Amino acid sequence: MYCQVPGTGRIYEDEWNGIERVNIPIESEGWLGTSRFDLVSIRHACRFQDVCLTFGYNTAIFNLLQRIKGIPNIINMDGIEWSRSRWGKFRQLILYLNERIACVIGDCLIADHPEIEAYLLGKASREKLVTITYGADAVYSANESFCTDHGLQPGRFLTLIARPIPENSILEIVRGFSIRERGYKLVILGRYLPESDSYHREVMTAASDEVIFLGPIYEPDVVQALRYHSIGYAHGHTVGGTNPSLVEAMAAGNPVIAHDNVYNRWVAGSAALYFDGPDSVDERISRLLKNDDLRDDMSQAARKRHSAEFTWEIIGKQYEEVLNKYV
Repeated sequence: MYCQVPGTGRIYEDEWNGIERVNIPIESEGWLGTSRFDLVSIRHACRFQDVCLTFGYNTAIFNLLQRIKGIPNIINMDGIEWSRSRWGKFRQLILYLNERIACVIGDCLIADHPEIEAYLLGKASREKLVTITYGADAVYSANESFCTDHGLQPGRFLTLIARPIPENSILEIVRGFSIRERGYKLVILGRYLPESDSYHREVMTAASDEVIFLGPIYEPDVVQALRYHSIGYAHGHTVGGTNPSLVEAMAAGNPVIAHDNVYNRWVAGSAALYFDGPDSVDERISRLLKNDDLRDDMSQAARKRHSAEFTWEIIGKQYEEVLNKYV
C-alpha cells in the first residue's frame, strides 16, 4: 500500500496491522502534491510485476507505465469525478481526459454502483467492467457519552455528515428542517467557514436554533455513536455512485431522508424517504419523526439492505475474485 506523508526525504517502508506500507514524503499540497505522489508511487510499483489495484483515475495518464511494462492494473473508477462542479472547468477537463485514458488502459474497471457501470459501458468493453460497492461494519451498540458530551440526547436528533458543497444538498436539507420547530436537533458534521465561503455562510444563515454544527469529527467511535443514537440520517448527495456515508448510516440501522436520484434509490431502497427540495424535506422529516412504526420498518430495511450488499465480507470476497483473475 502506498501512502503519501508530508515532508521531504527518502521513500521508506514499514508495516501497520499486517499491511506493508510504502511511505512517500511529498512536500507539495493539493493537486500538485497528489499528482507527484501518484507518479512516484506508480514508478515504484513498476519495479515489480505484481498486480496493481489503483483507486481513482485522476492521473490515469501515469498508468501508461504499467501498460507499457505489461503489469495488470485494476482501476476503481470512483464515480463520475469530472462532473463535480466544484473543480471548475479546467480541472473537470483534466479529469474527463484521464477517465477516458483509464477506460482504455485499465485491465479491469471497478464501478461502485450499477449506474456507474452502465455509464462506463459507453467507454469500455463489458468484459472489463465489474461493480463492487463499499462496505461498513454493522453497529448494534455505542457509548451514549459521545452524544451527551456534545449536549445531545440519544434518539432526539438527526445526523447529516457530508462535505459542505452545493451538490450535497445541505442548504435544501437545512432549509426544509428549519421550516418549523421540531423538538429534535439536526446535527451536522463538517468544517464550515462562513467568513470565507459564501455557501457555508448561506447554510448557517438558513439554520434554525435546532440545527447544531459540531464541526469536523474524525474519530470513528464518535461518528458511529452519533449515527447509532440518531433517530435518522439526512443524505443529500446528488452525484456519484455508492456513497460510503449512506452505507455507514444504514449499517447503524438509520432510517434515511435521501435526495431522490438513481444512485441513492438503488443503495437505500425502502430504507429511505426521498426528497427533491426544501418543501419535501420538511414533509419527509415530519412524517419520519411522527411515526414510530415507519421508523422501525425503515430501520429494519436499512439493516437488511446493508447485510445483503454492503458488508466488508462481501466486498472483500468480490475484490479477491477480481484480483485472482490477474495473479
